[in-house]
Amino acid sequence: MIITRSWLEEFIDISKISTDEICKTLNSIGFEVDSLEKITIAPKVVVGKVLEKEKHPDADKLNICQVDLGTHQVQIVCGAKNVEAGQFVPVATVGCDLGNDFIIKEAKLRGVESNGMICSATELGLPKLNDGILELDTSIGELILGKELKEYSKLSDDIIEIGLTANRGDCLSINGIVRELSAFYAIALIECDKKINYNKLGIGQLLEIECDSHIDSSLSFKVIDFSNFKLNVLYKLRTAIIGKYQDNNDVKNILTYVTHTTGVILNAYPKEKTIKGDNLNIMYVKKDELGFDNTYGVEQLSKICVEHNDIKTNDTNFIIEASYINPELISKKVFDAKMKTGEVYYRASRGSEPNIDYGIDYLSNLVSKFGASVYGGTETFIEDKEKLTLDVSVNKINSIIGQEIPKIEIEKILISLGFEVKDIGSILVIKIPYYRHDIKNIADVTEEIVRIIGIDNIIAKPLQIDEVNRVNKTSNDLIKKNRLRHKAIENGFYETLTYVFCSKENLEKYSFKTVKEELELINPIVKELNTYRTTILLNLVEACANNFKVGSRSTAFFEIGTIFDENRAESKKISFIQTGSCELEDFSNAGKLKNIDFFSFSKKILNTIGKFDLEPMTEISNSFVHPFQNANVLIDGKVVGFICKLHPSVCADFDLNDTFIAEIDFEAIQNDIVKTTSYSKFQSSKKDLTIITPKTLEYKEIKKVINSLNDTNIKQFNLIDIYNDEKLGENESLTIRFVLQNDEKTMEEEDITTTMNSILDALNKELSIGLRQ
Repeated sequence: MIITRSWLEEFIDISKISTDEICKTLNSIGFEVDSLEKITIAPKVVVGKVLEKEKHPDADKLNICQVDLGTHQVQIVCGAKNVEAGQFVPVATVGCDLGNDFIIKEAKLRGVESNGMICSATELGLPKLNDGILELDTSIGELILGKELKEYSKLSDDIIEIGLTANRGDCLSINGIVRELSAFYAIALIECDKKINYNKLGIGQLLEIECDSHIDSSLSFKVIDFSNFKLNVLYKLRTAIIGKYQDNNDVKNILTYVTHTTGVILNAYPKEKTIKGDNLNIMYVKKDELGFDNTYGVEQLSKICVEHNDIKTNDTNFIIEASYINPELISKKVFDAKMKTGEVYYRASRGSEPNIDYGIDYLSNLVSKFGASVYGGTETFIEDKEKLTLDVSVNKINSIIGQEIPKIEIEKILISLGFEVKDIGSILVIKIPYYRHDIKNIADVTEEIVRIIGIDNIIAKPLQIDEVNRVNKTSNDLIKKNRLRHKAIENGFYETLTYVFCSKENLEKYSFKTVKEELELINPIVKELNTYRTTILLNLVEACANNFKVGSRSTAFFEIGTIFDENRAESKKISFIQTGSCELEDFSNAGKLKNIDFFSFSKKILNTIGKFDLEPMTEISNSFVHPFQNANVLIDGKVVGFICKLHPSVCADFDLNDTFIAEIDFEAIQNDIVKTTSYSKFQSSKKDLTIITPKTLEYKEIKKVINSLNDTNIKQFNLIDIYNDEKLGENESLTIRFVLQNDEKTMEEEDITTTMNSILDALNKELSIGLRQ
């Protein structure tokens, strides 16, 4: 954001405040000053008037000018195309040093004496306006022949460039910065002139605008005849200072100037582009297929606050549009539509000035001074909206600041910033001005108060830290994650970290679910990472394959990370993979390594995540699972994941040996504190029990019955053998080994027999099975 001192002075009296002090103030109230440039015009550059102009006899591109410098008249040979008799011009007199050792001397050009130089804007150190000389007018002050240009303060200006944060779109204008300085210095704003040169006709006699009732924009329209309009040099220079001057396009320049001054977004449509009715010109405002507000005449004229068409110089009658739209709304729409935007969108998306009548009135007043004629009346489409109201506690504000600020001071600051304040005891009811769309809560209000007070005026205090119980789910999950990491590493797994993205084609190839099409990534990193992963296992298999390619025949990885379901809802999993041999080459194995097997892999998982049960998988949802070596993982009777051998066809796709995988829900893994209990000091006994069961009976049913006895003497039991032959037919023999131990005495044979009989009785009663004969 670029401002100049003289530009500010048109709206606020800062004559007693230095430019350096203003820069310091801007920095203190949150507007970082990036640069300060002081324009200084060289001495001996004076105001002159071209009295006569004639062609040089020996040079087609040179003119001989007689120039009045007030006290005397000089002859100057000038090569500029735009020099004309009657012009007021800047003249560098003999002896003037324009910088870089460019000193004006008496000279002869093609035999004709020349005593001075008529200067262009760039030769004076001003921004470029054209390829010719600078024509002066009274916009810089009263033109006195012979007066040095450095004495004109509007030319010898101070240019300040400010770095604004994205939320302060209200200060993307001279008007916005003036509001801030007015609040800080408690200086009233200068009222602007309201003298408008009206045309005999009113807007209603020329134009009809048909506007949809459901548009999002606030709009105001004027019709102006620019036939006799000529923009003064000061406004051209200021437009050039902000880098937006267009040569020979005064209408575009004045709109740019007023937008930068007031903050109101302005646009112009040629009257010839409207639809000609019987007696009126017609223009439409309505939404397009993407929901953006547009203006239409014989063609689409603009996408309001998103992209404006160029203004052509051969038109003279224009319909002027002032517009405003909620910045959050337009930003979201453009983002969702991936819309190409114009320069105007930068201002609209950060928050332009919502008081659009102020902008269009300021423009009308300004162009009237420069010869334009304004049609009476205004077409306005503005929806009345309630201002956001906040109830804030004075005590809470002071608590946030850490310093006692009197309530009267708080009120004064907020009112000076344009807030409406109502005092209700210790509560202030605050109405937020429309142009401060960034104020949402008490913290934002407090920031405004601190800005104006000045952060340097807040007394520093020692930091006080109150110890509180910070144990929560996040901290517990972190503890659990670290514990699982340590356990996994102890069991020979290496931790890996992969992208939360993977290949959609590979997910579909191996029958994994994928995220819904409408929720997919819009701009993937690469083609191989074009969707959210719905499993970590595909990434781990690819990691093992990459290690195999560099010579690693045996790898074991784990990862704790996020996956997504079809609706892109997140969940956390811990996944394991091991491929190849389960040991290193050694004398003990004579270099003949055994590959990992299902039970060895499952034991490592058990040692990592803690106790769980296994049961055969009844449904296989993806192609990674081996049809005969698989199991669901159960914790507290609930399926929380699976363990399996990787399908041979998948191993072949990735050039892997025997490979086992597991994926388990992180949330389901227990993280309970281990509580110590007393243990029996007496000798334990082992007892094997061989029973005949139907082949269709699952071992978990037997286990359930034994556990239901709640016999404290049974410390542990495991299935150690399965046997079947032709004699057993549809039955099979199961051998279960029991570890029996009493907490108070050494178990005698009678005690052991009683416990074993209770087991047999329960199995016979519940499952109708018994001892093998």
